[in-house]
Amino acid sequence: MSKAGTVVRRVVFGAVLLSSLSACVPLVVGGAVGGTLAASDRRTFGAQTEDKAIAFKVETKLPNLVGDAGHVNVASFNRRVLLTGEVRDQAMKDNLEREVRAVEGVLSVTNELEIAGPASYTSRSNDALITTKVKASLVDMKDISANSFKVVTERGNVYLMGRVTQREGTIAADVARGVSGVYKVVKVFEYISEDEWKQYQPKPAAN
Repeated sequence: MSKAGTVVRRVVFGAVLLSSLSACVPLVVGGAVGGTLAASDRRTFGAQTEDKAIAFKVETKLPNLVGDAGHVNVASFNRRVLLTGEVRDQAMKDNLEREVRAVEGVLSVTNELEIAGPASYTSRSNDALITTKVKASLVDMKDISANSFKVVTERGNVYLMGRVTQREGTIAADVARGVSGVYKVVKVFEYISEDEWKQYQPKPAAN
């Protein structure tokens, strides 16, 4: 691999790691980071690792598939990929979906790309602020696990991903809708049963 390619890999990996850790800070204060993350993320460790690999593989394809003709964001949760952003035309949108579906490990693709010019810096900054506010609002809810949700915002539209129950998904969507600046909330969940949910709850300490 070239020196430049090595640098790109390190930068992308570092950004992914930093993003993962920063999103979880409110949930790990006062405890062991590794243990808390493992307990609160309902994906297997293998799925978490593969999600990072999938996102990296897709992002490395984007310069050749999109170039300056669009702006595409890639989110992978439990091998299910969400595409958001803007592309030049329907042909580019369809081609991107085909390319992503062909990536090893991808189970499904939700294509939310808009046919429009790339969003402005102001719009992207506003989306980042909305994402932060939605995450903070989810942390404040005592009856759901905020770290079970992945939040993506594009042009004021909030996309919620995660392995959650119908009940949790409804609560999270209602919370997101109440955040200032949110235009629309889209659920991109993988639903689990209440019985499966119980398996993720902390077990009472043995006497």
